[in-house]
Amino acid sequence: MKIINARHIGLVLALLTLDACTFRPSPAAPQNFPPPAAAPELHTNRLTLRIPAADARFRYEGRFDFSNSNAPVIVWQASRISLDFEGNTLGLLFDDAQGQCFFNAEVDGSNTVVEVREGKPAQPATRAGFGPGRHHLALFKRSEADAGTVRFRGVTLAAGKKAWAPPAPVYRLRMEFFGDSITVGACNEDGDTDQWDNRRTHNAALSYTALTAAAFSADYRNIAVSGMGIATGWVDKKAGEVWDRIYPNPASPRADLMQWVPQVIFVNFGENDDSYPKAHGQPFPAGYTDGYIALIRAIRAAYPSAHIVLLRGGMYGGAQSELLRQAWESAATQLEATDQGISHFIFTHWTRNHPRVADDRTLADELIAWLKQQSFMQACRQPPAN
Repeated sequence: MKIINARHIGLVLALLTLDACTFRPSPAAPQNFPPPAAAPELHTNRLTLRIPAADARFRYEGRFDFSNSNAPVIVWQASRISLDFEGNTLGLLFDDAQGQCFFNAEVDGSNTVVEVREGKPAQPATRAGFGPGRHHLALFKRSEADAGTVRFRGVTLAAGKKAWAPPAPVYRLRMEFFGDSITVGACNEDGDTDQWDNRRTHNAALSYTALTAAAFSADYRNIAVSGMGIATGWVDKKAGEVWDRIYPNPASPRADLMQWVPQVIFVNFGENDDSYPKAHGQPFPAGYTDGYIALIRAIRAAYPSAHIVLLRGGMYGGAQSELLRQAWESAATQLEATDQGISHFIFTHWTRNHPRVADDRTLADELIAWLKQQSFMQACRQPPAN
């Protein structure tokens, strides 16, 4: 697979001539701060045609920053951008990279991993032509929001070629996942040792969230931050501070949550509340249970009709920590006693390192099997009305 790097100052063109891939984009639901009507196509030179990011033919799925519709910021993992086009070449335009971002750029069944990294020069990569006819681009952000963000400026095609809005896929459910590194898919393509320097091996497309959503033909959002907990953790933010933000930052503007409303919500926090104090010789945080309850009630206030599933596990703390088990069970018991739209599920499988792809598959299989037995899933699995 080719890797493309991008400088964070100035416009970056990552040229891709990809052959075929099958990523199924999410449905054409309204977006946070959606782009305006189609913008005019711009010729960058005699050989190429630029389609700017504000063009209505792009389908955006995820929680983006659309405050500048000509250069929306791709923020969260599992954010998707799709377009149908013709021609043998495709260029991806990025700008203002912060940190490091990795994408799956899939065309008609073939994937290229694209890197856009702050402070590094562009290294355009090309591949063989796609052949005649109409092609489908699905751009998927595989690395997490807290590792980096980047502005999307649009695409370029060969001069005289056409582009179309892709057909709206039919999904029967909308799912949203809130969590930490387990939910992100952090380190899932690493070897024996977890590493954080190069996020290329952190692939949200193979996380248990993506696999679970695919099993139910669901559109989904992955709003998760590695190291984040309810009361403490390895990062300077807490779940209750960022779950409803455009960026993973407590100071970020809030997202317009009514633009895309999930039907089933999954919440998996506690691993970092357990591991961080243990590593620093501190007691388990006394505020975990109250903070967990406050988070779920805030989510319920935002989404009164959604079914909320409280998850625990996937790594050592969630499976083996008695203190975390007691604090989580106290929160879950109180929440389920007062809200019939809340259920809970505890993973059996767990790992000491972060889950790898095979572990994500096992976690997803456990959750999928349980979900198939739940009556609330039958009520939810109807064509979503957007």
